[in-house]
Amino acid sequence: MSLPHFTRWRFWKRWFGQRSERAAAKYLRKLGWRIVGVNLHEQLGEIDLLAVDGDTLVVVEVRSTSGTDPQVPAASVNYAKQKKLTAAMLRFFGRRGLLGVNTRFDVLALAWPPGQKAPTVLHIKNAFEPTGRFQMFS
Repeated sequence: MSLPHFTRWRFWKRWFGQRSERAAAKYLRKLGWRIVGVNLHEQLGEIDLLAVDGDTLVVVEVRSTSGTDPQVPAASVNYAKQKKLTAAMLRFFGRRGLLGVNTRFDVLALAWPPGQKAPTVLHIKNAFEPTGRFQMFS
């Protein structure tokens, strides 16, 4: 009988991700945005943060690294991830009657250099247009 491989990596990754999402929400609140959803799970994916910026609902994808360059995690929001986020957003908004609401996708990349308590933040507003089928409804 072999035991399943146990590692702390999975738990550290979850902790690091939650820490980054909390820092991202704090950053957006300082901009005057209102956070209306955190970790919204849908069958087709997850929305990290849902925020209100003026009259726009903003789907925020949070990416982070323990390095010094926030460009690295920002670049990981590729076409496949954009398509997954679009599908999750369409399902989430469709179930709540929000398909006609002004919406945009932002990417918030955080770099946590060793020894620093606060991250370096790269905020890319309107990072991408909805992709995949039915993008005209977003």
